[in-house]
Amino acid sequence: MKDNNQYLWWQTGVIYQIYPRSFQDSNNDGIGDLKGIISRLDYLKWLGIEAIWISPIFSSPMADFGYDISDYKGIHPLFGSMEDFEKLEQEVHSRGMKLILDLVPNHTSNEHPWFLESRSSRDNPKRDWYIWKDALPDGSEPNNWLSVFGGSGWEWDEKTEQYYYHAFLKEQPDLNWRNPEVQEAMLDVMRFWLDKGVDGFRIDVMWHMIKDDQLRDNPKNPDYEPYMATYEKLLPVYSTDQPEVHDIVKMMRKVTDAYKDRLIIGEIYLPIHKLITYYGSEEKEAHLPFNFQLLNAEWKAEQIASIIDQYEGALPADGWPNWVLGNHDQPRITSRVGSTQARVAAMLLLTLRGTPTIYYGEEIGMHDVPIPLEEVQDPQGLNMPDLNLSRDPARTPMQWDDSENAGFSSARPWLRLADNFRRENVKVQQNNNYSMLTFYKRLIQLRKQEPALHQGDYIPVGSDRQMLAYIRVYEQQRFLIVLNLSHRPCYFKPKQETFKGTILLSCYPEREGEIISSTITLSGDEGLIIKLDEA
Repeated sequence: MKDNNQYLWWQTGVIYQIYPRSFQDSNNDGIGDLKGIISRLDYLKWLGIEAIWISPIFSSPMADFGYDISDYKGIHPLFGSMEDFEKLEQEVHSRGMKLILDLVPNHTSNEHPWFLESRSSRDNPKRDWYIWKDALPDGSEPNNWLSVFGGSGWEWDEKTEQYYYHAFLKEQPDLNWRNPEVQEAMLDVMRFWLDKGVDGFRIDVMWHMIKDDQLRDNPKNPDYEPYMATYEKLLPVYSTDQPEVHDIVKMMRKVTDAYKDRLIIGEIYLPIHKLITYYGSEEKEAHLPFNFQLLNAEWKAEQIASIIDQYEGALPADGWPNWVLGNHDQPRITSRVGSTQARVAAMLLLTLRGTPTIYYGEEIGMHDVPIPLEEVQDPQGLNMPDLNLSRDPARTPMQWDDSENAGFSSARPWLRLADNFRRENVKVQQNNNYSMLTFYKRLIQLRKQEPALHQGDYIPVGSDRQMLAYIRVYEQQRFLIVLNLSHRPCYFKPKQETFKGTILLSCYPEREGEIISSTITLSGDEGLIIKLDEA
């Protein structure tokens, strides 16, 4: 076992994702910005956050709210200036925290100078920086690949009479990562920000970056149902997750490793056996291939226990685990499992082995906000209006206090607020010992102070239809975590071992300090962290 000082900041700390449009507005335009984030850093420090990851803040036409970048080395004026960014970084570091940027290397904006050049003529030197192909003899698209946001993945260019490929919006053409010039240009972008002192990158859609060089058709998905996104009609076996992508990730890791203690997180929606390949041989690819298994899992104890064990069992020897309950692309955890189970989920997230990432607002129990159809802004929602797939509900402004617009802005926010913001907000919950925010703060604090929880081994104990249990252990310290994932009372009756200890933290604080032995009775929606007596 490593000693305490051998663990890096991204292994022992908690990461907090900020969606910048929705965190804090400082200039009263209804959109969050960098100065707004600076003004809330003390809150994040108080909460116990080690690192903040900020969704894209680069220059962009905002077709996909910043995931369509027109200048990788510029800050969008909506968010502020480069001076504001440098001030943010300084303020983050002065508080002993880290700053992670969201890099989008798979595609650019169609207004990026690279694409404007590439599109200008077939013989432009940057033509091969993107994926251009002739129509088939009948004039149709080069293959059947689809866009994640609906419709075809191919867009016809009238001027040069070829199609270009876009995995997302037509305003987001995919780069040709097989081109060494593209590789070097993007690695240069990484060096630019690393030289500025950022502590790492979350790499957007990492598994998309290389496509099949034969452009073979994707096969039909036999499990497709009409309620699903149209993209799911096909299995993207040729348009994503190609073997050569690992060479690209290795290049990115090599650049990052030239700087001290920097981090690469990969956004990868793949099954566990494929996900773990992104650690790379000898763990020289992504430090943390994002583990999204809890995002879409059925919230049942035996299923969750199985996911944990499958993931732990598949990890390479030195691969560090990580866990996530939500992000800007997914429904919020409170809306998926309910407000009482959201506390159990928080205890799960912050006691499993590995690095947890919290999505802004989870710590106050924010839920998905219903957005009227005429106010929907997300392109995924606009392009498939009948499928209710808009991501806007999980992106609404942070609820800071009970003042007008929840303390987010004095102007009308870019997305509407939750109706209950005057009751559920940071200010109200900070002063309530039984609030979700207090619960999160106590969980983070306990995780920080106990090596068994932030670096100890994970030992499964068992699960049934209602509950799951596991132990975290470091040297002589052992903690038993018992989680009731149902709304009804349940009983933890271990068969092999009698556990004796003290309840340190419960979803029902009245139980804290209780001595337990043999059978443990849990209320519905209850989780327990029990410090076990030393043998």
